[in-house]
Amino acid sequence: MARALFHKGQKVYIKPVGTWALVERVIPHWVKNVEEPLRITYDVGLGREFAASELVSEAAMRGPEARSEELALDNWRIFRMKNRWQQSDAATAAHPFPGTFPVVMTDDLDWGGWRVPGAEYDRDPGRIEFQSRVLVNAPDMLRVVRMLADHVSKNSDTASDELKGLAKRCARVLRHVYEIEPPQAKAERREGAAAE
Repeated sequence: MARALFHKGQKVYIKPVGTWALVERVIPHWVKNVEEPLRITYDVGLGREFAASELVSEAAMRGPEARSEELALDNWRIFRMKNRWQQSDAATAAHPFPGTFPVVMTDDLDWGGWRVPGAEYDRDPGRIEFQSRVLVNAPDMLRVVRMLADHVSKNSDTASDELKGLAKRCARVLRHVYEIEPPQAKAERREGAAAE
C-alpha cells in the first residue's frame, strides 16, 4: 500500500516540468474495504496530479548525487522502432532485431532522444545497437566517473598513483561533458594567456 512521501507545503522539484513548486494537496486514492490508500498523488498547482516518482524533495536535491542536471539523466531507455523502409524480412535477416532499429529516449514524455537514419542502421546494425546500449548506460557511467573523481580527490594522500591517473582521466571526461564554453573562445583564451 502507498504511503505519502511528501507533505502539504513542502517544496519539491517536478522532474517532467523542470521547475520547483509547493505541494498544495496530498491526494490518497482509496479502494473499498482497504485500510490504506492504493496510491498517492500530489497536486502542486500545475494543472494535473503528479506521482511521487515525478517529484524530488529539496533535501534530496542538496545531496552530492542529486544535481538538477542528473534529474534529466535518470530514465534513458531503448525503444524499438519499425523500419518503414524495409519491405521484406529477408532484407533484415542479418539484423539483431529484424525490421526494427533502436531509438534512445532521453525524455520522460518519449519525444527527445537519439536515433539514426535507417540507411545508416542497415550499413552496420551491430555498431548502432552497441552505440544505443552505451548511450542508455551513459548516465550511470557518468555518475561512476564523478564518484571515482570525488573519492580520489578526498583521499588523495592514500590513493595510489594508478588511481590518481584514473581520477585525472575522469576529471577530463567530466570537464568535456559539462564544458559550455565554445572551443573557439577556449582557444582564444589560451592564446591570450600564452601571450602574457
